[in-house]
Amino acid sequence: MGFGDISARMKKLGGQGDAPEEKPYDSEASYHLRGKMLGVLIQDARLHSARTIEDCARLLHVAPEEIAAWEYGDRTPSLPQIEVLAYYLGVPVSHFWGQETIGDDKSNAQSSQSEYIKLRDRMIGALLRSAREEAELSIEDVSEATYIATDLLQHYELGELSIPMHHLSTLSSAVNKNISYFVETSGYIGELLQIREEWKKFTDMDDNLREFASNPSNLGFIQIAVMFSKMPTDDLRKIAEGLLEITM
Repeated sequence: MGFGDISARMKKLGGQGDAPEEKPYDSEASYHLRGKMLGVLIQDARLHSARTIEDCARLLHVAPEEIAAWEYGDRTPSLPQIEVLAYYLGVPVSHFWGQETIGDDKSNAQSSQSEYIKLRDRMIGALLRSAREEAELSIEDVSEATYIATDLLQHYELGELSIPMHHLSTLSSAVNKNISYFVETSGYIGELLQIREEWKKFTDMDDNLREFASNPSNLGFIQIAVMFSKMPTDDLRKIAEGLLEITM
């Protein structure tokens, strides 16, 4: 049964169909169809993110049969389980109580991931070469400093091979760059990684500062601080002098 068929049956059960005579509301059938609809949405999100039933089962510490039962609509997950799934599968939690599937109009996630990795390998290779040339180092110089063969370095710089993290860490030091120099900062993945980094910095803040920043009523103070941070030093000095005169 497709999602459209399930949705149509839900409307009929809710009295929105074209039936000539009113029938008693069947709550059991309604709950069953709601479970089926949720199952379709769970499977849709899982397939789109190229995750297996076993992946989701390991994440939630349940048997794979439990996930399969959710997707068939035979059983239903709890809201906390749905929230964890939404995070893991990269969809908003509201996806699971909506009426639209991600659909086939978007490219296959697994293929997209593969293409993304190939593109990033080329970008990282180009960044490595740019940093090496900026440091006025030859491939031979970097090879000698890192004990990585020159032919392998050439493959890395051309993006023909993925650079293992332990090699990239050593190469970063050799060309006088931090590892963050190579991290993606644009596009969906880059934005997501940046948000997570910013969230980590926020949670590491002093408790009082974090409480102040998270209080919506303090938004005006934060906006003023942002405005001050963008002002030239001379202007800030004049404002400070003006405040000092007022308080004296």
